[in-house]
Amino acid sequence: MIDPELTGLLDLMPPIDLADPVAARRAFADLVASLRIDIAGIETLVLEDRLVPGWEGDPDVAVRVYRPKELSGPVPGVLLIHGGGFIIGSVEAEHAGAALTAIATGAVVVSVEYRLAPEHPFPAGLRDCYSALTFLAGAAADLGVDARRLAVSGASAGGGLAAATALLARDLGGPALCFQMLQIPELDDRLETPSMRTFVDTPLWNRPLAELSWKAYLGAGAGAADVPAYAAPARATDLSGLPPAYISTAENDPLRDEGILYGLGLLQAGVSVELHQFPGTFHGSTLVTSAAISRRAQHESGVALRRGLGID
Repeated sequence: MIDPELTGLLDLMPPIDLADPVAARRAFADLVASLRIDIAGIETLVLEDRLVPGWEGDPDVAVRVYRPKELSGPVPGVLLIHGGGFIIGSVEAEHAGAALTAIATGAVVVSVEYRLAPEHPFPAGLRDCYSALTFLAGAAADLGVDARRLAVSGASAGGGLAAATALLARDLGGPALCFQMLQIPELDDRLETPSMRTFVDTPLWNRPLAELSWKAYLGAGAGAADVPAYAAPARATDLSGLPPAYISTAENDPLRDEGILYGLGLLQAGVSVELHQFPGTFHGSTLVTSAAISRRAQHESGVALRRGLGID
């Protein structure tokens, strides 16, 4: 059942069609531009677009850095990874979210323009995200960042990439993370959970879109037995040693159960987790910012991120 405050706006939600990636990206960019989100406090930030070295000979990676103008000392750093089913989305589309995160936390936020599928399937996007994390850690002193307080954050496919980046950083002995924020994360290519089987026509995201998403990201190998956990973190058999997590899920979302199960797996591995399932919501319903449940979700994720970063 969908929250009554959300149902009235369902007809205004444009359908997502990932069958044509180029057209889907154009339509999504138009949608974001039409929202005209007011960013109160943007004048307190310094914004910088940079190119940072890619993974072992990969192309340079574009990032946008959001840094508070007034720094009284080292502040936390957040790597922000946009969503979009691995196929759409961009730093520009995530601009408001990145800026508001920097304003609300006082942290330095690095938003990464990772390569998109199907033109660039796994592991290209993950390599770009890890390269951006390496940049954030390596440039901590120049950016005014406390390298002991680094976090990864993402929603939907960005949440899946954030989880994968945390796994990769652990296994490679890379930058130490103090927190991971995984909102409505896309984690499991096997598409076998009850929620994935149930929600075949829900708003903004559904099983058919999930199938297209994983096919673009993994090709014909999606669902195969040998898909690595770095591609689909739900497949990880060892979740120990990962940073504390905040995981949010939406009730009427095919991704709901994989987020809950990943949180349970982290807990069973001894990782501290705050897991929040928001009733009456659907994938991306926080776009309806006027709804009380959306305001609560945004508020609580902000509180969790500040706590995870050690901000009073």
